[in-house]
Amino acid sequence: MKFKALCMLLFLGGLWPAKAAADNRFIVRTTLDLQTLQTVCNPPLLPPICTVVRGLGDPLGRLFLITSSLDLGGLLDLPGNPLGIVHAEVDQLVSLFPVGALNVLPSPLPVDLMSDRTPVPYPNSGGTVWNSYANQPAAQIVRVSEAQSQFGVGGSGIVADIDTGVDPTHPALQSVLLPGYDFTRDQPGGSELTDIPSSSCPFTSCPPPACPSCSSAQVNQSTAAVLDQSTAAVLDGNDQYAAFGHGTMVMGVIHLVAPTAQLLPLKTFKSDGTGFLSDILGAIYYAVQNNANVINMSFDTQTRSRELRKALDYANQNNVICASSAGNEGQSAPPLNVYPALWQNDVMGVASTSDQDTRSSFSNYGDEIVWVAAPGEAIVTTYPFSTYAAGWGTSFSAPFVSGGSSLLLNKQANTNESQAAAAVAHAVPLGPDMGNGRLDLVQALRSLAPADVPPTGSIDSPSGYVIIFAGRSVFFSGSGTDPDGTVTVYSWSFPGGNPASSNVATPGDVTYSTPGKFVATLTVTDNAGLSDPSPKTRTIIVLPCVLLCNPL
Repeated sequence: MKFKALCMLLFLGGLWPAKAAADNRFIVRTTLDLQTLQTVCNPPLLPPICTVVRGLGDPLGRLFLITSSLDLGGLLDLPGNPLGIVHAEVDQLVSLFPVGALNVLPSPLPVDLMSDRTPVPYPNSGGTVWNSYANQPAAQIVRVSEAQSQFGVGGSGIVADIDTGVDPTHPALQSVLLPGYDFTRDQPGGSELTDIPSSSCPFTSCPPPACPSCSSAQVNQSTAAVLDQSTAAVLDGNDQYAAFGHGTMVMGVIHLVAPTAQLLPLKTFKSDGTGFLSDILGAIYYAVQNNANVINMSFDTQTRSRELRKALDYANQNNVICASSAGNEGQSAPPLNVYPALWQNDVMGVASTSDQDTRSSFSNYGDEIVWVAAPGEAIVTTYPFSTYAAGWGTSFSAPFVSGGSSLLLNKQANTNESQAAAAVAHAVPLGPDMGNGRLDLVQALRSLAPADVPPTGSIDSPSGYVIIFAGRSVFFSGSGTDPDGTVTVYSWSFPGGNPASSNVATPGDVTYSTPGKFVATLTVTDNAGLSDPSPKTRTIIVLPCVLLCNPL
């Protein structure tokens, strides 16, 4: 097949399109493997068609990022489809702050927003956190501490965040952070501090010194941070750092809700807030294949992508729970389409509310893209350089749902996307266009059915050790109970006995012909597929038959 394709390329060399001035980026699903695709992209005696940048991690190994001087139409119109293209799309640029976003900071800023820096203990935070973070109004509104204490949960599993990365040295997060991956550089590690050049650090010092007396300062259009003024001056209005700290802030909200969950930073956005769809796809596949239980996506795009939908379908099929932002244009769906929130079979789209349970003016709305809402104004959370910030936007609403999903997993380990969505739907009603209402973690956890309890079995008689002569029989019967269902299978095992098989529901008499010590076992299984964790046993001691035993 490979050589046939190459021959066709040689034959049709005169029809080859002229090379364009710059390469275009494409996401390509193909029938070819990596080696064959690389060969076909560079045919002998002809100009290169394309360059294979890397695979994007789909389980079939047939999804790639390529660059080409051709446009999409030219790529799809190549004679004979030498690249084996099944589907191709432009690798779109996604922005955390799209044009038209309305989540600007109020003016003036609330003076007491981050003023309470009293250190308080918080689980798995490696020490203490600010009281204004641990006990902020948003946490009280969704009932974080009440849910944690009432149900004895702190978060379970791995929550992946597809974002700008994280400050891996932040003391509140350090103990729960996994290494992660940087897709913008295609290298291990999910630190957003790598976006600050070490050789030409823009700050007075890198990292800036601790700020015991620093004041709140605006950092970008949706963030207020407690920073020294020289650092704030560099970040504020500098497009290069428009989204710096975004990932650390989102991670902080997840950690606020689920402090014992592990956090997996997947860096797909640069500090200016832009990232390629191909990196997002790679991050989704990476998250699933590295045992993530929840994926948080505090971003949105209005451009539909077939491959993004396939990646999220894959996550769903692997029981990964997904939550995403509903967007900050203050518009309604329809006519506005917001992805991935629009795909409600795979993702819970999250809108933003105020502390008064009203829709935030910047939040998109409409039941087509909003599954649930959560606070998204003045959310106090972690920020790089061991400090804290407050954020406005649906970016900071979505991680309340992602953290809440980790709490659900803590109560019911096999919770999947549809079950999590059904639980989260037990929310505080807000009226039309806001999905199922505002997140209430206590109601969500309470809605989960009690965890399945394994059944128990018993062997009626005889009890203890049973001593018989060879050739004699023992009568067995058993029973089982299941407090939350029914017993569906009784499984017996009689080594040395007859019948010497399992799955005998009512064995009756079992004859033992050979002297020795044998253990009969009864296991019961319920309608949920759970088996008795402690199967019931009886020990049978069979003695050799003596002269007088046969007449008996």
